[in-house]
Amino acid sequence: MSHFITPRIFRILCPNIILTEGYEYGSFHFLEPSFLHNYTDSTQLHAEELGNAVPEKPMIFTKPSYAVAWMDGDTHMLPGGKGEIHYEAELVIRIGSGYEPGKKAEDLIESVALGIDYTLREVQNKLKEKGHPWLEAKGFLGSAGLTDFHVFEGIHKLTDETFSLQINEKTVQKGNVADMIFGLDAIVSYIGTHFGLNEGDIIYTGTPAGVGTVRHGDELALLWGEQLWGTCTLHLRKS
Repeated sequence: MSHFITPRIFRILCPNIILTEGYEYGSFHFLEPSFLHNYTDSTQLHAEELGNAVPEKPMIFTKPSYAVAWMDGDTHMLPGGKGEIHYEAELVIRIGSGYEPGKKAEDLIESVALGIDYTLREVQNKLKEKGHPWLEAKGFLGSAGLTDFHVFEGIHKLTDETFSLQINEKTVQKGNVADMIFGLDAIVSYIGTHFGLNEGDIIYTGTPAGVGTVRHGDELALLWGEQLWGTCTLHLRKS
């Protein structure tokens, strides 16, 4: 039976959602995330490529649930008139039960997906200069690409494979959980302690090096190892 979560903002490190009954081939689809958590600068190389200092603690921001765009082969509409849009491919985890002090990520993660954090980079840089929040640069409609979720089989399984992003059949990013500055335990503990975590919350766990610009008509594909998990085509609207 599907269940509904009422909040309409989801922390993008991340969210509560509607769980559909469809469950085929080890993957399933969630709708309407309520909280989306995002974690920045997950690897040292990514921090360096953006000119950021390697953080001493996880850096968290949020996106509204309306940002989610499912990567099921459809066309994704993104704002094309506000400067460059950067892609950031990420491992996404879904929390299966409420956080309590001392709980490990292994006990809390229910399922995993892949996602893309789209960023209006020029807008973000201007906001950072003024010390303003990043919502305009990170939280616009369609700014959170997301594949179907797959059963979580343990952190050791996550390190066995790399995930990758292809644009127009060319690999532009590769990542592995083992390369993260802060591991999943540290990320889950930090968010749970400071902001709270509940069943259905979604966390985008940060991107590896290799971020770059997307263009109108680009065809994107997210892969777990050799398995294709999600695709989309980008349409950059003028307004």
